[in-house]
Amino acid sequence: MREPFEQAVQRHGGTVLKVCRAILGPGPDADDAWQETFLAALRAWPDLDPVTPLEPWLVRVAGRKAIDVIRARNRRAVPLGELPERIPGAGSAAPEAVGHAVELWTAVAALPERQRLAVAYHYLGGLPHAETAAVIGGSPESVRRASADGIKALRGIWAEDTGDGRAATPSVRVGTGAS
Repeated sequence: MREPFEQAVQRHGGTVLKVCRAILGPGPDADDAWQETFLAALRAWPDLDPVTPLEPWLVRVAGRKAIDVIRARNRRAVPLGELPERIPGAGSAAPEAVGHAVELWTAVAALPERQRLAVAYHYLGGLPHAETAAVIGGSPESVRRASADGIKALRGIWAEDTGDGRAATPSVRVGTGAS
């Protein structure tokens, strides 16, 4: 018997949001993809096979919804001027922590697409490399390499030490080439 839908949202909502933010960056697009994921899950809930592993299924749905957001974003007109970045729930966090979170998500978003997707699905979504390969294409070995390269790039950005044990503000730009 499947758990109630509300409990599934509470249990897996954080993981789904991490995947959406890793693919889309922080902001309203990631929030929209999160909502679309759970709307789709709610529609499928009555017919979902009780033996279906719920978290990997939700991560796959989230990835597809994030791709839908990217496709819709590419069809929209680009507004002029810049709006300030707003992070949901940032009002309660320390300003320094919010700044580091934005920098981290910016670094993840700057990874080449294949690395970003591999990191999002495997490390944030918890999918095994074989399932990640089924979602983004390629072999499990190529996905393992892409996720390792992505993590290596992120570690390189955050490796500088400020002398007091905290990571320095990233000053290195992650490459934008495809891998």
